[in-house]
Amino acid sequence: MGTFGNILVHAHSGLRWIVLILLLLAIVKMVSGWTGSKEFKAGDKKIALFAMISYHIQFLVGLVLFFVSAKTARPEGFMGVKMLRFFNVEHSLMMLIAMVLITLGYSKSKKIADDKKKFKTIAIFYIIALLIILAAIPWPFRAELGGAWS
Repeated sequence: MGTFGNILVHAHSGLRWIVLILLLLAIVKMVSGWTGSKEFKAGDKKIALFAMISYHIQFLVGLVLFFVSAKTARPEGFMGVKMLRFFNVEHSLMMLIAMVLITLGYSKSKKIADDKKKFKTIAIFYIIALLIILAAIPWPFRAELGGAWS
């Protein structure tokens, strides 16, 4: 894969923490606003936007990796190899679904006038996306999928 590929793998692995932190912050802020009947302010919009942008960047890095990584090689019978199937199908598809959900949640909220509904919309879409993301990450305890703390 070379130096460029290794840089991408490390960037993708490190960016996951930024994405997760921003998503969690956005979710906490949205749930707080939703349940506390707060006013949707510029700061609320920014945290939701930054979470979405960070995820899009992470997704783009992952998309490049999809085409250059050995973990997404597709030799004959690759569906029978747990790690290859995971990265080619499960990880890729789940992360695409999460990106669509995050983008939809943010986009739909922009068209809503009611602050409580705006918070609720982002919260629900981001929570569902976060659960999908957590299920799709090759965590270090999933060594058979190539997970590592790198």
